Amino acid sequence: MAAQQTSQAKEQILSKIRKALSAGALPMPFPEQEKWNPQEAFEASLLTSDELFAENFIALGGKYVYCQNEHELLENLQALYDSREWSKLFCADKNLLTLAHNNRQDFVWPADNTDDTADACITNCEALIARTGSFLMSSRQDLGRVSSVFYPVHIVVAYKADVVYDIEDGFVHLNNKYGEQQPSMISIQTGPSRTADIEKTLVTGVHGPKEVFCFYVNA
Repeated sequence: MAAQQTSQAKEQILSKIRKALSAGALPMPFPEQEKWNPQEAFEASLLTSDELFAENFIALGGKYVYCQNEHELLENLQALYDSREWSKLFCADKNLLTLAHNNRQDFVWPADNTDDTADACITNCEALIARTGSFLMSSRQDLGRVSSVFYPVHIVVAYKADVVYDIEDGFVHLNNKYGEQQPSMISIQTGPSRTADIEKTLVTGVHGPKEVFCFYVNA
């Protein structure tokens, strides 16, 4: 008997729900949602993607160095090393390390994640995100989990082909590059490490590099 009463009560509740649903759907809170284009939320820029990246990267405290070719890249790296009076500059990218050594740039050492005495570390990146002035990094890079965050200064060497407009384009780039073998870690790094958690005072270099350079090679 009790089971029959429970069944009747359940049916009454379901009947009320059906009746409410048949009365017609409530209007959408934002009826324009289906017509909304996310690209329209951002003001169109007259700059090219590489120029837009440079502008946004510098605005966030990054240091941007334009290089017409790899010869200028090596010259600028040497000038930075000498001007800062560094004693050890690591490089976590095998191709860049080979380029440096082939041109007798012996001040560049292979990165070693057991050595925390280097003044700076050079890496490549997966992509440059123009709209946010960010680097797209992944664990598929050489020492990709530590090389960009472990040392006081992070130097990223990037090329014209690395520039994409937005984060979405960066993930498309990763899908095209790695297919089903996606990196286990993907990060978006924007400017020097910073925090304002302590008394709302902005402090840089707290949990990562205090300076970030981008050496952009226009080739």
